[in-house]
Amino acid sequence: MKQQAKITKFTVSQKVEGSMFLKIYPENPNPKDIRQVVEVLRNGGIIIYPTDTVYGLGCDITNGKAVEKIARYKNVQVEKSNFSFICSDLSHLSDFSKPVSNQSFKLLKRYLPGPFTFILNANSNVPKYFKGKKKTVGIRIPDNSIVIELVRELGNPIMSTSIHDDDDIIEYSTDPELIYEKFREIVDLVIDGGYGDNIPSTVVDLTEDVPVVIRQGKGIFDE
Repeated sequence: MKQQAKITKFTVSQKVEGSMFLKIYPENPNPKDIRQVVEVLRNGGIIIYPTDTVYGLGCDITNGKAVEKIARYKNVQVEKSNFSFICSDLSHLSDFSKPVSNQSFKLLKRYLPGPFTFILNANSNVPKYFKGKKKTVGIRIPDNSIVIELVRELGNPIMSTSIHDDDDIIEYSTDPELIYEKFREIVDLVIDGGYGDNIPSTVVDLTEDVPVVIRQGKGIFDE
């Protein structure tokens, strides 16, 4: 039986042992709060944030030290990881992927924003520490106003990876306060955007002519 975690009620913005817990309402994110989180990202900080699926762990994709820190925590090599880029809209595609076909672009427009990660052929603009032998990039545009506003204010994508629960039955942590209890010594800031989902995004490979569902998650891809 899983041991009950100790629950501490936090104020809207509280700093404990160097880590901050910040409540942001997804219906109308406060611009001041968004700027506060972006300042953490610009300073090389690591944050946990809500998406339209599970809570994500991430940083500014242009900060190699922060990316490496997350990779060490996940015990993976950056260039062999499945880290994805959270974008605010489809305009970021040309920044990091090779040109996509008209058919693929129509699919992206149909399903995004939404609970999907699309695998695309990467171009030379992808930061070198992500590359290695891998020539693809995962793109996410979640249907969540908090993380979309963070990316817009930051000016470039946020690197994203899911946070997992130690429970054998519940794979993903959903309660932001319990997430904070677990990760507050690892990350710089945890956003409380309400309870998260426990089903990850659906991963679709668009690197070839025919789309391939790599992982079935929350999103229903019916092409």
